[in-house]
Amino acid sequence: MADETLASHKRDPIKSSVGHVAAQRRKQHAVSIGKERREALVRTKRLCRVGVSGDSDVPIESDMMIEEDQSILEAQTSAAVEELKLSVAYQGKGAIHKKVAALRELRHLLSRSEFPPIEVAISSGAISLLVQCLSFGSLDEQLLEAAWCLTNIAAGRPEETKALLPALPLLVAHLGEKSSLPVAEQCAWALGNVAGEGVELRNVLLSQGALPPLARMMLPDKGSAVRTAAWALSNLIKGPESKAATELIRISGVLDAILRHLKKSDEELATEVAWVVVYLSALSGEATSILVKSDVLQLLTERLTTSNSLQLLIPVLRSLGNLVAGDAHTTNVVLVPGHEITGKFLNNVVAALIRCLKSEHRVLKKEASWVLSNIAAGSIEHKQLIFSSEAVSSLLHLFTTAPFDIRKEVAYVLGNLCVAPTAVSGRPYLIPDHLVSLVGRGCLRGFIDLVRSADIEAARLGLQFIELVLRGMPNDQGPKLVEREDGIDAMERFQFHENEDLRNMANELVDKYFGEDYGIDE
Repeated sequence: MADETLASHKRDPIKSSVGHVAAQRRKQHAVSIGKERREALVRTKRLCRVGVSGDSDVPIESDMMIEEDQSILEAQTSAAVEELKLSVAYQGKGAIHKKVAALRELRHLLSRSEFPPIEVAISSGAISLLVQCLSFGSLDEQLLEAAWCLTNIAAGRPEETKALLPALPLLVAHLGEKSSLPVAEQCAWALGNVAGEGVELRNVLLSQGALPPLARMMLPDKGSAVRTAAWALSNLIKGPESKAATELIRISGVLDAILRHLKKSDEELATEVAWVVVYLSALSGEATSILVKSDVLQLLTERLTTSNSLQLLIPVLRSLGNLVAGDAHTTNVVLVPGHEITGKFLNNVVAALIRCLKSEHRVLKKEASWVLSNIAAGSIEHKQLIFSSEAVSSLLHLFTTAPFDIRKEVAYVLGNLCVAPTAVSGRPYLIPDHLVSLVGRGCLRGFIDLVRSADIEAARLGLQFIELVLRGMPNDQGPKLVEREDGIDAMERFQFHENEDLRNMANELVDKYFGEDYGIDE
């Protein structure tokens, strides 16, 4: 079912509305969201240099280590693993102290550089030794050092992360109530790095029962462990299947915890929780329905209007866009324009999005445009709300000046503003005053530029808007306007294009509106 949900949607040429793709785009974004998290300056994997208790005795080396220093570090790491091997085997007086000291030395070496000597540690046999050091009944200090080493090994390359497979059952087990909070948090950090590697390891963790204890760790009101658990959960439920996201929202207390954490002034915690909301709303229809019916939309909007943190604003925008593009019936029930609460809410959302459109941060402009495109894909009232706001001026400015990826998002907003929702798939109904106004303000050239682009989705969107102009401009102005902006030439490049949909769309438009009879009246 999840695979069907996330499948790309193929639209009929010309006939499909610009507005019909909002939910599809939401789901496509969920699959590619790893890239978006990098744009948001959030690493999917995190090296642990400062312990969960907040202190560190590890000097952080410069990123620019010379080759000789790296060789020394690798030799020291190999020696440290050998020392750990001896200490694990030692049963004499002070054995525990000796083991902890060996673990601490290995942890120092795995925490010193931006590129720690993980490969050497693994090839020297560190994993099996660290697994032994995680055994129940061990001192917390030993457990903490072993989990810390595994955390940084898991932050390595894919094959290095997969080397942790033997350690996963114990790391999951130490999330339980029998473990101290610092140990549980360090294990959650390690598991978050593992989950961030990919779907294969996420499925292993889910099968081993990692989700429920991580969810329980997110329930308390405060603490770094809550942040770490939320971050690990966002990696664990990130798909592409929806099962984990649905399971998480069903766990008692999770929704209340999400709402509490979004209310608090702790922006770091709110950021991690907002990423959880991103994946819940992107992947699970059930979770989306539950979230939309809660106070989460209002809380996200408050964050959007009051925060200046780029790291927080990105997942807040993404969550808002997902929720607005969710189940149409549920969303329309909640977002009823004219209702005292939701009318004010929508106005606040649009005002906050305009602020993001004017931001100096490229990613905020892109995300805000994406959210607006989802709102504009809704009801006539939603379209009119955006159209009558300052957002249109900002969008038109971006459509002529912004980088391509932002212009593409803006095009969806402008296109959706010009078509009315239809009950069934087919040629969209026009909103003539919106179309005439936007074309009069110069947006047609931007859409024709999209037609000329190598991006298939953008070219299709450009052709769809050209069809609206050709069909919908009064007094048969459409063909002349398209010709004036060299639109005929742009469409003729698809005459022998390999993409059948685009080829048919372009050829049909040229034949219908610019055939043998074009210009005879003149």
